[in-house]
Amino acid sequence: MGSFSIWHWLIVLVIVLLVFGTKKLRNIGQDLGGAVKGFKDGMKEADAAADADKPQQKIAEGQIIEGEAKEKVEKAGS
Repeated sequence: MGSFSIWHWLIVLVIVLLVFGTKKLRNIGQDLGGAVKGFKDGMKEADAAADADKPQQKIAEGQIIEGEAKEKVEKAGS
């Protein structure tokens, strides 16, 4: 009584195709894909809006910035 074999899944697929038909399944797939695309676009817009709302930090002249400096490595031939 473990996991289903490939034959179980094929029988389930055939039954689903008989019940719903290929046209209805294609429409469901298109609707689901559109919903996922809309969700991703909404997340990108929300991230862009959040980035636009963040105040930009300006550095005044003579202000000391703490951090760690790393040596710049140049590529040969550049």
